[in-house]
Amino acid sequence: MVRELPINQIICGDCVEVMKSWPDECIDLTVTSPPYDNLRDYNNEVTWNFEKFKEVAKELFRITKPGGVVVWVVSDATIKGSETGTSFRQALYFKEIGFNLHDTMIWLKPNLTPTDPKCLRYYNAFEYMFIFSKGKPKTCNYIKEKSKNAGKEFGSAPMRRADGSNRDDRTEKLKGVKVKDYKIKSNVWEYVIGSGVSKDKIAFKHPAVFPEQLAADHIISWSNPGDIVLDPMCGSGTTCKMALKLGRRFIGIDIAEEYCEIARKRVEGEKERQKFQIIPSSELS
Repeated sequence: MVRELPINQIICGDCVEVMKSWPDECIDLTVTSPPYDNLRDYNNEVTWNFEKFKEVAKELFRITKPGGVVVWVVSDATIKGSETGTSFRQALYFKEIGFNLHDTMIWLKPNLTPTDPKCLRYYNAFEYMFIFSKGKPKTCNYIKEKSKNAGKEFGSAPMRRADGSNRDDRTEKLKGVKVKDYKIKSNVWEYVIGSGVSKDKIAFKHPAVFPEQLAADHIISWSNPGDIVLDPMCGSGTTCKMALKLGRRFIGIDIAEEYCEIARKRVEGEKERQKFQIIPSSELS
C-alpha cells in the first residue's frame, strides 16, 4: 500500500519498512550516517549488517528521484589490526544497483583525539562522505571560499595531454587572467567534532552526533528550497533540523524512540527560533 509522504515528521520504525510504503522516485536528497560496523551499539536497538544495508540501499535507489543524491557519511572499524573495508563494500554495492559514485568526499576532523601509538598506525583524522547520484545530479549549488591568491595572475604550471606533452595553448589562455576573489571548495571539508558540532545540548544524548554545518553544506549543495530531504537513520535529527532551517521539507526515520524524541525536540526548537527571527527592514516595505 502506497501512502502519502510524512512530510516534516520524525517517524519511529524500521527505515526499510517505512520506505517500502512510499511511492517511487519521491525524494530529492538523502543525507545520512549509518551505524559504523560495531563502533556504537545504539542502546542495542540496531541490528546492522551487510544484508540489512543492502535492503536500505535498494529502497533508497527506488525512492530517489532522477537526478537525486544520497550523501552517505561512513567510516570503518578496525578489528584485529585490519580495517573492515565496509565503507568500500557499501560504495561498490550502491554502484551495483544503479547509483553513480558521483564523488568521494572527505570529512577532515582537525581536533581528533589521538589514539594509542602502540596500534602502529597514524591517527585517523577523517571519514568518507560518499556522494551517490541517480544519473546526473539535477542540483549543484557550489559552496565557495575565499581564494588565497585573489587578484594575482594564474601560475604558469604547464598543463599536459594524456601522452605527457604540454598543452601550451591552455597555458597561453591563462596569461594575464587573475584569480577571482572566491573559488569553489575542494571535496575535503573540515568540521570539528565534540561540543562544537551543535548548540543543542539535548543532541549529545545520542552517541554519534555529526556537525550541523556538515549537514547544512550538503543540503545547500544538492537541493533547493522546497525539496524533500530524507534521513532514514536520523539519530539526533541533525539533517532534519538543518533542512528545516534552510527552507527544505524533511523526513526523519529512526528505529529508537529515544532518539526520535531527541530529533523532534531539536526540530521544534528550530521552529521556535524561526518564529522569532528578525525580519530586515528592507523586506518590510
